[in-house]
Amino acid sequence: MNRLSTSWGAYDLTRFPEDPREQLRAWSAADAYLLRHLAGEEGGAPVGLDGTVAVLGDRWGALTTALAAHRPVLITDSFLARQATRANLERAGHVPDPARLLTTRDTPPERIDVLLVRVPKSLALLEDQLHRIAPALHADTVVVGTGMVTEIHTSTLELFERIIGPTRTSLARQKARLIFTTPDPERAREPSPWPRRYVLPADSGAGAGLTAVNHAGIFCAERLDIGTRFLLQHLPPSHGDAHVVDLGCGNGVLGTAAAAANPEARVTFVDESYQAVASAEATFRANSSAAKAEFLTGDALTAMPAESVDLVLNNPPFHSHQATTDATALRMFRGARAALRPGGELWVVGNRHLGYHVRLKRLFGNVEVAASNRKFVILRAVKR
Repeated sequence: MNRLSTSWGAYDLTRFPEDPREQLRAWSAADAYLLRHLAGEEGGAPVGLDGTVAVLGDRWGALTTALAAHRPVLITDSFLARQATRANLERAGHVPDPARLLTTRDTPPERIDVLLVRVPKSLALLEDQLHRIAPALHADTVVVGTGMVTEIHTSTLELFERIIGPTRTSLARQKARLIFTTPDPERAREPSPWPRRYVLPADSGAGAGLTAVNHAGIFCAERLDIGTRFLLQHLPPSHGDAHVVDLGCGNGVLGTAAAAANPEARVTFVDESYQAVASAEATFRANSSAAKAEFLTGDALTAMPAESVDLVLNNPPFHSHQATTDATALRMFRGARAALRPGGELWVVGNRHLGYHVRLKRLFGNVEVAASNRKFVILRAVKR
């Protein structure tokens, strides 16, 4: 837990899931810089926060919690961010929930008077969301973005300029920067280019020829990532009405390939990204008429009944925003072990240097290398 001090108060904030050993903060210098600007502490007048305040991409709820008195609308692609925001609001004494928590798949407010944008890692997600939000802006809407200097590039500013209106940046403070955009309601803009589709190439093993549908923000949204391709080339079989889980599903090509190989299987697609789960469903529907599929947005497999799964397919992320960490992968591995039936299997693909075999051996008591090449290894762990 760490404290963020603002003009609206001091807040003890945590990420989700809360872990007392967590060393990463639930807020950044970019969040603090934006809040100081809104309060008039950076040399300008305070920003009026009357009307509808929308917060796009608040990572752990720091902005939403600090501005709770103004009943902001949070728009996020992250299930974990929504849960963190709820917990931080409650800890700050804001009960009942004073904010509307929307996902990137929900319809945004019809009118936005103040738009605050926490610049995401994915430029594509920013592009798509600015397209979705632009019709709600008017000439007097205050638009302020924020991010670390390593997250704000010329291409970032060009998106704000092209989709919303004239854009400039602030001086850097503590390696953070602000973006100021003046909405131009008359600006002609092309529709969002998302979602996009591509056909998996012939070297994609069990996925060859499948159509992948990708909403903005999905990892490797314009081509098949090489780790997933390697696992597709060595996809384990399932039999009969086996329950297969595509964990951290992204665009869902692993689960869709498993369904194509065994039409009797029941496949569950799980991801913490709403964009990813929408992509997985679109990919599955584009390639299969089978009805035995479920699409869940959540925290790994915490909502999955114990001992209800036969096979888990997993290409875990090793980044949380800009930080490199194996915390997400470990949570996925633990969840898989709880969800698997005795004899059920977890198949994981990852970069060789990540050392997942050590963690899996500790959790499952066994692990074997199913396949490997110079860059990746596929590991198989069986629940005894």
